[in-house]
Amino acid sequence: MAKTTIMIVDDEEGIRTALSGIFEDEGFEVLAASSGEEAVRLAKEFNPEIVVLDVWLSGMDGMQTMKELLEFNPSVPVIIISGHANIELAVKATRIGAYDILEKPLSMEKVLLTVQRALEKKSLELENRALKQDLLKRYRLVGTSSKMQFLGEQIKMAAVSNSRVLILGESGAGKELVARLLHENSPRATRPFVEVNCAAIPQELIESELFGHEKGSFTGAFETKKGKFEQADNGTLFLDEIGDMSLQTQAKVLRVIETQEFQRVGGNKNIKVDTRIISATNKDLSEEVKKNNFREDLYFRLNVIPLQVPALRERLDDIPALVDYFLELFSAEYRQQPKKVAPEAVKLLQRHSWPGNIRELKNTLERLVIMTPSRTISAADLSIPSSARQDYFSCNLLKEARDMFEKDFIIKKLEENGWNISKTAEILDIERSNLHRKIKAYDIDVP
Repeated sequence: MAKTTIMIVDDEEGIRTALSGIFEDEGFEVLAASSGEEAVRLAKEFNPEIVVLDVWLSGMDGMQTMKELLEFNPSVPVIIISGHANIELAVKATRIGAYDILEKPLSMEKVLLTVQRALEKKSLELENRALKQDLLKRYRLVGTSSKMQFLGEQIKMAAVSNSRVLILGESGAGKELVARLLHENSPRATRPFVEVNCAAIPQELIESELFGHEKGSFTGAFETKKGKFEQADNGTLFLDEIGDMSLQTQAKVLRVIETQEFQRVGGNKNIKVDTRIISATNKDLSEEVKKNNFREDLYFRLNVIPLQVPALRERLDDIPALVDYFLELFSAEYRQQPKKVAPEAVKLLQRHSWPGNIRELKNTLERLVIMTPSRTISAADLSIPSSARQDYFSCNLLKEARDMFEKDFIIKKLEENGWNISKTAEILDIERSNLHRKIKAYDIDVP
């Protein structure tokens, strides 16, 4: 296992020797530099994981040395050592990027403890960065259909603003994904993204959930609690299923939007926040307004930028890309070799109407990754009932529905007869040439 490399920068040979011996005994690989110029050269050559740097150096001083080291490697922790530490020095060093400042004469025990903590902090930061990269892989638009390209362009334009966004679409279509992309591509990306499912929280708890509560404000309030608005300060608050929020809570949310202030339940102190609100619903809020189920003034406040997420049946051409994406995702999650979906199985997936949208497709593929022993998922593995392949009632014309049914019926009979065209034509009581014409007309992919 490779050793952690630490660089000691001090123009006093005695300190370099003493620190080098201690760190070598602790299992570190040690670099020693007597000047800032030498430290920068060694850092570029060996890229140490941590630096212990004397602030008073002849030639280039410690502050300038630290600046150059951090320009080359912004993530390296730098521990400053000084015989004349003061508040002014501490403030200046911290602003430049020092992890900590230790005063001479050095306590070797404290030096080791500080180095250990600095390395732990760096490790956590790298881990968090990796997790964020993993999240970014999970949260991305997949598909090249015209509707998805249009949605992607709208997200880019809306993300950089501070305006409220209302995301519309069927359940399972990917509204939360759009909300996260809006946040990740916004100036608030480094701040919290806080989600509230308005339909999942009991009515008597929703106000406490959104605005927080003071200790003793109601039975069970054993301590003061921050609400979601406070948690999302300087970040983004995602109100999912906003159409299920009660009129009473709607009035309070409207007031927060107007004033950016609220009071916790049981409190009397105004709390000011800077929170961007993104909301989503699978309901037609304009119809809910007409039925007096949703406040018109709140609807107009939320609906500054409306984004429509298309249903999966409206972009079936994206299914091959979605299949590849989810197979890679689940193969990594379950530590399996990546599976493949046979071309005829992909065609079958594209014939399904997917009433549960992306969520249904994702669950289907997760099941197939876990439960299919073969590396290749076939049409037989899918278990999609032929009656569910198309939503005939979505058609406007009788001819469209009839053609859709006839196509599915022919595919089902071909599957039952092992794709033997002569046998299928005989069972259907039609000429073989007629069946061939229908297969060609309906673009049926015969294995």
